[in-house]
Amino acid sequence: MIQGGRLADAVIGTLILLALWQGLAFALQDRFLIAGPAQVLGWSIANAGLIGRALVVTGSNAALGFLAGNLAAIGLAALALVVPRLIPMISGLALVVFCLPMVATGPILRVMMGPGNGPQIVLAALAVYYTTLIPLLAGLRAAPASWLDLIHVYGRGRWAELRHIRLRAALPYLAAGLQIAAPAAFLGAMVGEFTGAERGMGVLTIRFTRALDIPAIWSLAAIAALVAIAAYALIGGIARRILHEPPPVILAPPPGGPTQRGWMQALAVLIAVLALWWAGMRLAGLSPFFAKRPSDVLAALAWAPDAAQTRGTLATALAQTARHVLPGYCAGLALGAGLAVLLGLVPRLSAVLTPLAVALRSIPIVTTAPLIVLLAGRGAAGTVLLVAVMVFFPTFVACQHGLRQAPGRILDVFDSYAASRLRKLIHVGIPAMLPALFAAARISVPAAVLAVTVVEWLATGGGIGGLMSLSASVSDYDMLWSAVVLVTLMSWLGHAVISAAERRVLATHAPEQVRP
Repeated sequence: MIQGGRLADAVIGTLILLALWQGLAFALQDRFLIAGPAQVLGWSIANAGLIGRALVVTGSNAALGFLAGNLAAIGLAALALVVPRLIPMISGLALVVFCLPMVATGPILRVMMGPGNGPQIVLAALAVYYTTLIPLLAGLRAAPASWLDLIHVYGRGRWAELRHIRLRAALPYLAAGLQIAAPAAFLGAMVGEFTGAERGMGVLTIRFTRALDIPAIWSLAAIAALVAIAAYALIGGIARRILHEPPPVILAPPPGGPTQRGWMQALAVLIAVLALWWAGMRLAGLSPFFAKRPSDVLAALAWAPDAAQTRGTLATALAQTARHVLPGYCAGLALGAGLAVLLGLVPRLSAVLTPLAVALRSIPIVTTAPLIVLLAGRGAAGTVLLVAVMVFFPTFVACQHGLRQAPGRILDVFDSYAASRLRKLIHVGIPAMLPALFAAARISVPAAVLAVTVVEWLATGGGIGGLMSLSASVSDYDMLWSAVVLVTLMSWLGHAVISAAERRVLATHAPEQVRP
């Protein structure tokens, strides 16, 4: 009955959203900004063959990248379990890979790999690698100590511990990571198609955006959202049939503070990144003209004849990007957490608002960007709005999950005193939500940077995204690689700042949530 009621609420909420969408389209039909559901359906039926061929190309590349990225994540998680000392190194390298800006790595991969589907598959794999690895590492460590002690009492070894306990404990986390990874793989494949592919959903997006074909743009966005939602729901359905309970925590708070050992681990990760970068370029035999080494980037920024001009150009672009990404990032966090709290107070609103949140998450950013720019313009408002949309959904979902972790016994005490729902939320729910909020804030740093660079690349032409697009088009690979390094560093530093703030806030307001 409960599941049937939730399904009915979801259907009602979806119908309400479709009605509002169609009404808004009628109200703004003279401005040629919004195509309603009727127009989307009509255009999709009329161009079913074109859409089908594009979906086959993008879907196959996304599936291959999804498989490759998740297999790599599973292999690295297994390696970290066998050799626990490698966990900081593997986690650090995973974060660096996650922070790489896809809008810049796409053109670089296209030059290195040439025509074909290689860049699309690689970008899809890179998009899912981190989102599966980190939950899986948390899941492998989530087994209760008493279970492990029981294995040891019976004289069984590490293999039995892995097979009978850790792998089973990690399955819910793996399922959660795969659900998050499914839409990300489709996004990565579409971004790869922006770099010179001949077919696919990304190619159609560029084509219809340049032609300002509003029904086509909205149709592509709706179809991409439906595909992502279907993949998300399929993985979730399989997981529910196999697993009985969701994981208690998907991303745990970061351990410890910035101790000397922590700084040494960060330095080791930096050295490993530079070594892998240099060795990869050298072993692949790639031309230094487009495959820049660490020394090339350092020279371009430090002692090349035009180094001062390069630094000035990058600083100007980064400042412009920062003015857009920071307000959008903060707005997305506030809206996501605020909506989760609102639904905690008024659960009936979830029937309308939750389907909208799922739809916003499932539409790939490469199709969202042109639509938001059409609605809000090419100025700062459109860019800030797009960043907020990207940050909003993971924050909303994480905070809803965090609110459900409120201790039942403490809530029972409040109920015994007839405490109001608001008082229980303030004193119990929000402290329980804080770790999930900060986890979403950490994950959203690279997502916010991706959003702002995509809209700059596709629409506004300014900031670091526009600079990377221009550098790729004129083969200025010194500037392109320098921008990649700086954007990656900016994302990594943002992640570190959020982690430091998390440790301080949790230690004061929710000390029981901080892992020792």
